[in-house]
Formats: sequence, structure tokens, C-alpha cells
Amino acid sequence: MRNSAVTSETKSEAMYRRIKPLIFLVGLFVAMFLAIMPASGQSQLTAASKVAINGIGPIRVSMTVQQAEASARTRLLSEGSKLENCWYVKPQGEPRDISFMVIEGQIARVDIYGNSRITTVRGAKIGDSEDRIKSLYPGQIRVTPHEYVQGGHYLTFVPRDASDRQYRIVFETDSRRVKHIRAGRLPEVEYVEGCA
Repeated sequence: MRNSAVTSETKSEAMYRRIKPLIFLVGLFVAMFLAIMPASGQSQLTAASKVAINGIGPIRVSMTVQQAEASARTRLLSEGSKLENCWYVKPQGEPRDISFMVIEGQIARVDIYGNSRITTVRGAKIGDSEDRIKSLYPGQIRVTPHEYVQGGHYLTFVPRDASDRQYRIVFETDSRRVKHIRAGRLPEVEYVEGCA
């Protein structure tokens, strides 16, 4: 019986010696993976990223452009002309039909337009009907007339949480369908003419 215990212990030690390099490699792989992940723990900005009241995917309102680039792992290029403290940047490459308003060096809002298939966290997207937006955000949509589109509206999602009170999502419609989505902080998210 004593020989059996010794043999069993020796087999365990032998097995450990064989898998020890594998354990080391797995640990090394995990450490390397964690080192290349963005600090926020979010993934790269893609067409699958979701719009929230305070940003999209790994990019959050109040980040500097440099912080947003690092978090999203993409360059953000200036778009159009800068007007004093306000300008727009957009990702280099994909996703298209998205831009970020920058106020005094910080991301203030995200704009989704064109044929973008990007959705909000609740699934709202360009092309949705006004009724669908209201159904996705029941009791939280404020409707106001569009300033430039006859019959169009601004459907503004107003969050109930006190911690989110400085944020909004605005869906611009042509009276039937969503044509533009913007999300971010007040007051910038409600600027009808952007930086103009």
C-alpha cells in the first residue's frame, strides 16, 4: 500500500511537470490580452457599437479627443472648419455616417445620420417610425416641432434617472421616419444647428 501511495504521488508530479509550460503559456496569453485592451474595457468602435445617452461604444461624453481615440482604437479626424471652441471629428474609416461634436477639446455629443445601421441600446435606428421610437421609450419621449422640416419633429428621450439628467437622445424626423440621431450632454445635444 505504501508503494501505491508513492507511485500515485510520482504520477501527479510527472503530470504537473508536463502541463506546467502550458499553464505558463495560458497565463502569458491572458496577460498580453489584458495589456492590449482599452482602459475602459470596451471594444473598438464599430458599426455594431450601440448609442447610449452618454456616448457610443467605448467613446463617452467628456473624453478628450485623444482619450476617445485610445479607447476606440481609431483615429478621429477633424471634419469641416473649427468655430472657436466647437468642431466635429469623425472616425478614420469605419463606421461611416457618424461624427462627434467637440466642445473645448471634449466630446459633447455623437451624431448618427445618412444610411447608418447603428442602433441605440434599445434598438432605435435611422428609418424607424415615430411610433416605434415612442414604443421603445414609453412615457419618456418629449415631442417638439422640427425647426426646418415641415411636419417634422424632435423626439427627445428624457431619462428618469437623476444621475442621467444632464443627457438626452434626440431623434429628428420628417414626420414619419427618423432621419438623424444625436446623443450626449445638455445643452449641446439640443443644438439644432450643431456648431453653427
